[in-house]
Amino acid sequence: MIRTLFAACLLTILCAADCLAARTIEGVVRAVYDGDTVLLATRQESRLKVRLYGIDAPETAKPDMPGQPFGAIAKRTLMYKIMGRQVAAEIVDIDQYHRSVAVIRYAGRDINREMVAEGLAWAYRQYLQGAYASEYIGAEERARSKRSGLWRDINPKSPWEFRHALKGQGRKSHGRR
Repeated sequence: MIRTLFAACLLTILCAADCLAARTIEGVVRAVYDGDTVLLATRQESRLKVRLYGIDAPETAKPDMPGQPFGAIAKRTLMYKIMGRQVAAEIVDIDQYHRSVAVIRYAGRDINREMVAEGLAWAYRQYLQGAYASEYIGAEERARSKRSGLWRDINPKSPWEFRHALKGQGRKSHGRR
């Protein structure tokens, strides 16, 4: 009996997560936390923290963590592109921090891809799937070859390597998607 009830609850939770992961939500960008995380105010007057799918921008300085080169520039660029604007968030997943992971579209443009194409984020190969993988990886390779944005540095450190190094030093670091 308990096993059946547990299985039914688990199935319900998984179905609800899948339904949310397949949705497109429209909202106004009310905050940009860094180059790959924003806050949307939706029509239902709820707030939704969204992590941009398939990219990882340089870390911005936080009270418990230093920033990376180009972290502040990535944040400002994302603010310029979408702050205060009505966007569509095509939700792909929910991450371990309960944030929606989404492709952000504004005026028909894929903002996630633009950040990579401008050299302000890495294509996050670990999580990329399908058509987005080739599209975002291609955008990153073109940005590298043009030495755009963070690719001006001789050997830029990826955000996941940066977080791992901080973790090894005993600082708080946040795993990301």
